[in-house]
Amino acid sequence: MNNPLLTDDLLPRFDHVRTEHMETAIDQILSENRVKIESLAQNEDPDWDTLVQPMQALENRLSNAWSVISHLNGVMNNDDLRKVYKNCLEKLTVYSTEISQNTALCDAYKKLAARDDYKELSQAQRMAVENTLRDFHLGGVDLPEDEKKQYAALSRELAELSNKFSDNVLDATQNWYKHITDPDELAGVPETAIEGAKQAAQEKELDGYVITLDFPSFFPVMTYCNNRELRREVYEAFVTRASDVGPDAGTWDNTQVMAEILKRRHTMAKLLGFNNYAERSLAEKMARDTDEVMGFLNELAAKSRPVALNEFAELKAFAKDEHGLDEMQAWDIGYYSEKLRQKRYDISPETLRPWFPVDKVVPGLFRVAEKLFGIQIEARPEVETWHEDATAYCISRNGEPIAWFYLDLFARQGKRGGAWMADCRVRWRNLRGQLQLPVAFLTCNFTPPVNNKPSLLTHDEVTTLFHEFGHGLHHMLTQVDVMDVSGINGVAWDAVELPSQFLENWCWNRDSLALIASHHETGEPLPEDLLQKLLAAKNFQSGMAMVRQLEFSLFDFRLHAEFTEEAPTNPLEMHRKVRESIAVVDAPEFNRFPNAFAHIFAGGYAAGYYSYKWAEVLAADAFSLFEENGIFDSETGKAFLQNILEKGGSQEPMELFKAFRGREPAVDALLRQTGITDEAA
Repeated sequence: MNNPLLTDDLLPRFDHVRTEHMETAIDQILSENRVKIESLAQNEDPDWDTLVQPMQALENRLSNAWSVISHLNGVMNNDDLRKVYKNCLEKLTVYSTEISQNTALCDAYKKLAARDDYKELSQAQRMAVENTLRDFHLGGVDLPEDEKKQYAALSRELAELSNKFSDNVLDATQNWYKHITDPDELAGVPETAIEGAKQAAQEKELDGYVITLDFPSFFPVMTYCNNRELRREVYEAFVTRASDVGPDAGTWDNTQVMAEILKRRHTMAKLLGFNNYAERSLAEKMARDTDEVMGFLNELAAKSRPVALNEFAELKAFAKDEHGLDEMQAWDIGYYSEKLRQKRYDISPETLRPWFPVDKVVPGLFRVAEKLFGIQIEARPEVETWHEDATAYCISRNGEPIAWFYLDLFARQGKRGGAWMADCRVRWRNLRGQLQLPVAFLTCNFTPPVNNKPSLLTHDEVTTLFHEFGHGLHHMLTQVDVMDVSGINGVAWDAVELPSQFLENWCWNRDSLALIASHHETGEPLPEDLLQKLLAAKNFQSGMAMVRQLEFSLFDFRLHAEFTEEAPTNPLEMHRKVRESIAVVDAPEFNRFPNAFAHIFAGGYAAGYYSYKWAEVLAADAFSLFEENGIFDSETGKAFLQNILEKGGSQEPMELFKAFRGREPAVDALLRQTGITDEAA
């Protein structure tokens, strides 16, 4: 009981967790779970209390330990932890396959579903049982014994390959850096990024400046640096990560890893009776079939590509006429787009940065959530965390704690790039009536404070923070007590982005901006002229942004839908093919974007990246009701809370959306929000 991963604490004891605790805890939990599951599966007359609740208790204990290990692997990565994580992942994959292929356990759930009193269970309970039966089928429980073994082996190999893909991207990203001693090479780069480059050099015990491929370093160079050759060098290093070309060619090459992942996914889908992995993916999503997804993406493409072509033509003409650029290259897009934005709207992300200090934005974000959903959020600095950058917070309603979360906002060595929300604890009520409160991890990679100066965010980074907090609210404000459909659990993947994209809207409104923006030195609010410029520039190059996201979505979906054993889809070829049909910007031959596309090769978005656009339609349409009633209208906020956030995965997402909006979603609100209209084309 000295192992902190085996104790039943409200919050993890991060000060006490050591790498040596991890595999020991997983081994013990898996061993004890197997014994108990064997007994549960023999139940001749199972009901909710004798089958599902005990299974959820086992799942909860395992989840609480693994969530901590998985999180630390993402935010405090090192060689020892990586090795332990890999070992645990292999064991968990074997265990998960065992469960999903346990015929006796599946039969016990079928007996429960066939009981006369089954219909007396709550909707959340029935949804949990139905999802479990679906997952048994998708896990291969119906397969003949030899195919079960094949499926289990494929699952194990896929987990290893996805982890390998992720490790390769992390290593390739963190290995490359550019050491610069002449400050003139960084002319044009904002002072905040220059300070960050100095600090990065000091950390490596070097003079001058260091540019890395972490976003807070990479992005300012691509957007502001006058040195075109440096932009090209940084761009090439970024788009060739984990590939066969570029500065680290072949060192962490994911080319074969991708091929092996796709082959195994396709084989698994075929074993289950699907034609391809895209069909398999949709078995757990809102979209009904592959034609519906392709139709949705193609409709958006048809409406947005003409707008994007116009925008790109304007950009090229501007770069040529005003800057003498004869040929636009991929490493010029961000730079000249920023010049055009500044000329047209007299505003840039750097102009706004001083008005978005982290210590104003974070409390402002909390105030938005408090006003919308009737909650209170309080920092709890005494709570143990894994790093000094991380802080714990408690969410209360009427003085009663209802959830906890951790914020870890800044980029650092050993931390996976990007931004994400992950569950730490799931809301769940056990048989004794005790309630486990939900706990979330919220992680970003913003520029850290430098030389006693506060961390200043771009407006895009503010939007990212709101996005992840939207995910967090979905997880934390649930009122569902059934673990399998509580919070984000059981939510269709193409609906899970609804709350996150929905909350982004509060980054663009006068009333909400007043809560999150004030000058870091003077405390003055965002001036009216800057507010007007920010709002005017909102849809700058929105067509180009839309087709870029559609490019990723179509690439992912077609990659999985068109794969065959006879002609395995080559990711690079598919990417080129999709780009030819939709992209408006030419990519250089060395571009290896797929090799670092972790969302689909190491995350949960395989044949599901379209979910971002799908849910964006839901989010825009949901927000349009706030536009009608007022963005802080308490009744509308309460309706969103009660129909979406509190319900988790306990009902079908379309039913929940209609309960909130009074009808099915329409694409018009998204096109209007992004300024993509027939007139714009």
